[in-house]
Amino acid sequence: MTISDPDRRFLTRAVDLAEAAVESGEEPFGSLLVSPTGEVLFEDHNRTGGGDATRHPEFEIARWAASNLEPAERAACVVYTSGEHCPMCAAAHAWAGLGRIVYASSSAQLVEWLTAWGVEPAPVAPLPIAVVAPAIQVDGPEPSLTERVRSLQRRHLVGSQQSPGST
Repeated sequence: MTISDPDRRFLTRAVDLAEAAVESGEEPFGSLLVSPTGEVLFEDHNRTGGGDATRHPEFEIARWAASNLEPAERAACVVYTSGEHCPMCAAAHAWAGLGRIVYASSSAQLVEWLTAWGVEPAPVAPLPIAVVAPAIQVDGPEPSLTERVRSLQRRHLVGSQQSPGST
């Protein structure tokens, strides 16, 4: 499946959430869960700054969906995210039984940027979602948002002078 105009609007919101994360001192990742009718059911941004490295928005979506939606509802939803899920989040997504994932930037892009900036890699291998959870339909990256996501990653690094984790 290709990325549609409605997909791009939701991806833009995910990147807006990533920007809000940077503005609050967090790593630049944002995600939202959207129903088949286009209703935003849940949205969040990274909250790892308090020391809990599992506070990725995609993981929070999986937790929320498992507690608030029936299995058929979860499977029909789409997760839009500023960055491709890390292996932890991809596994949580699959275990929760969520549907399609659409991302603005890939893990490979993030690794490329961080390497170019001399940042140490994250402690978890940046495996593609399809390797961790092969049954999930995945679409991305979205080229129209690449530079904005890259800029947010750079802005976070300059502001924090620390390595961002991959999500």
